[in-house]
Amino acid sequence: MKVPLLDLSRQYNSIKEKIDSAIKNVLDSQHFILGKEVEELEGKIAHYCNVDYAIGVASGTDALLLSLKGLGIGKGDFVITTPFTFFATAGAIHNVGATPVFVDIEPDTYNIGPEGVRDLLRGKSFHSSRMNINASRIKAIIPVHLYGQIADMEPIMDIAEDYKLRVIEDAAQAIGSEYKESKAGSIGDLGCFSFFPTKNLGGYGDGGMITTKNKEIEERLRLFRVHGGERGYYHSLIGFNSRLDTIQAAVLLTKLPYLDEWNRKRQENAKVYSEYLKDIGEVETPRVCERRKHIYHQYTIRIKNGRRDELQKFLKKREIATKVYYPLSLHLQECFYDLGYRKGDLPISEKATGEVLSLPVFPELTEDEIAYTCDSIKDFF
Repeated sequence: MKVPLLDLSRQYNSIKEKIDSAIKNVLDSQHFILGKEVEELEGKIAHYCNVDYAIGVASGTDALLLSLKGLGIGKGDFVITTPFTFFATAGAIHNVGATPVFVDIEPDTYNIGPEGVRDLLRGKSFHSSRMNINASRIKAIIPVHLYGQIADMEPIMDIAEDYKLRVIEDAAQAIGSEYKESKAGSIGDLGCFSFFPTKNLGGYGDGGMITTKNKEIEERLRLFRVHGGERGYYHSLIGFNSRLDTIQAAVLLTKLPYLDEWNRKRQENAKVYSEYLKDIGEVETPRVCERRKHIYHQYTIRIKNGRRDELQKFLKKREIATKVYYPLSLHLQECFYDLGYRKGDLPISEKATGEVLSLPVFPELTEDEIAYTCDSIKDFF
């Protein structure tokens, strides 16, 4: 049996006629840039996330970049984030001229640790003593809702209020997840989503969305995505070319009604995995926090005793696809060497990079495929 990490063709074939019709409608209209489908999707995403506004942009990375620009964050500013995430989070901070400040993660959720954030702002971490970072230059926090589970937002929002910081939720992996009945993207000042094809709600190319409840920020972001011009050839600020493509919006509109069901199926698959694997002492299954809805963008286990890579090779021989998200913490990436971080600075993140392994969990995965994967893991140990 071959078990793919993700098989998008299964999903496409299940709604093929609707997808093909939606794309054909755009082709017939010839309105490829900011067509009516984009506005319709923005309204439906805003309603789904329980916010006032949603702004379609070209990618999840651009959602982060424009959000930072929209809050006026730039050269000389510092932004707190996690080292255990996809590169775009820290890359966007750098690309607006600000500096990422990395705070270690929680060992069980892999999300940024609120107490570490507070220690940093109180001057009780190595950042203050060794890297000359003071709280007055820190302007925002970007928590990442990794693998589909929202970070511990209540203490993060309390910290942000205490220190007058803005909060941008990186919800690229978390559309549909919840924290104490609040949807991802509705808690901070801004929420950023990715519609990369592998996401729980994925397009057929790049795409992103920014959510907010702030009208002033919303208006500014709409300017930023069209070169800073409110009307053709007249520009009040210097912006970007970052618009959600109409064809992508049409695809996403077709998929959106299925999202909750797809997320539910991921949860069911995760439950089956956890039941199969619960008695293997070397395997730690994902923790689901109380009053949080985990939508399992990834089902990520942790392999103890330094055998992760060995297990991954074993599963590959059995034609079971897996992936490591992520093999190297951002604070140790070559491009951030000049920031001054050292190996050992963020030990929880560094330890996770050598132990995490994501298994196939997509909605169309069969129970036989899950059983084969789990039996193979048991055989290995």
